[in-house]
Amino acid sequence: MNVSRREVRDLTVAWLALGLAFAFFESRVSAATIADVVTTTAFVEEILLSLATVGVAFLLHELAHKVVALRFGQHAEFRADYGMLALAVAGGLAGFLFAAPGAVHHRGYITPREHGLIALAGPATNVGLAVVSLGLFPFAPSIAARGLFINVLLAGFNMIPFGPLDGATVLEWSTAAYAVAAVFTIGPALWFFFGVGV
Repeated sequence: MNVSRREVRDLTVAWLALGLAFAFFESRVSAATIADVVTTTAFVEEILLSLATVGVAFLLHELAHKVVALRFGQHAEFRADYGMLALAVAGGLAGFLFAAPGAVHHRGYITPREHGLIALAGPATNVGLAVVSLGLFPFAPSIAARGLFINVLLAGFNMIPFGPLDGATVLEWSTAAYAVAAVFTIGPALWFFFGVGV
C-alpha cells in the first residue's frame, strides 16, 4: 500500500489531535485549567488511552476505506481536515465533542457496488474493533471500555443514510446490503446508547 509523505503527516496529525481532544474532554480540562492539568500523570494516562482507542478507531476506519478503494484500482489518499481537527480540540476544551478528522479521497472509475463496498469498509472495521474490545475486558478494562464505546458509536453514526456519511453511499448501492449492515452497526449503537434495538 503506497503512502505519501503528506498522507503520513495528515494521519499523524489527525491521530494526535483526536487523542488530545478526547483527553481534554474526558479530563474536563478547560482553557483556564489547562496549565495545571496537562502535566499530571492522570492526564498523560488519559491521552495515551485516547490515542490507543479513539485515535486508532478513527484512523483504521479511514484506512479501511483506502485499502478497499485501492483493491478496486482507485487512487486513494487520506486528507486531514485541519479546521475540523482544530474544532475538535477546542470543543474538547469547551466540554463538547464533534470529530470529523478528514476523509479518504479516491478517484477513478468504479461501479456502484464497488463504491458501496468502499463506504462499508469503514463501519465494518469499527464493528470488528468493537468485537476485539469486548475480548480485552478481562485484560485491559479501561482500553476495552473506551474502545467499545467509540467503535460502536463510529459504526452506528457513519451508517446513518444521510449526506456524506457512509450509510448514504451503501443505501444508494443496495437496500438489502444497507439493511444487513444496519443490523450490525446502527442496531448495536441504539442498544448501547438508548437500550433499544432495531
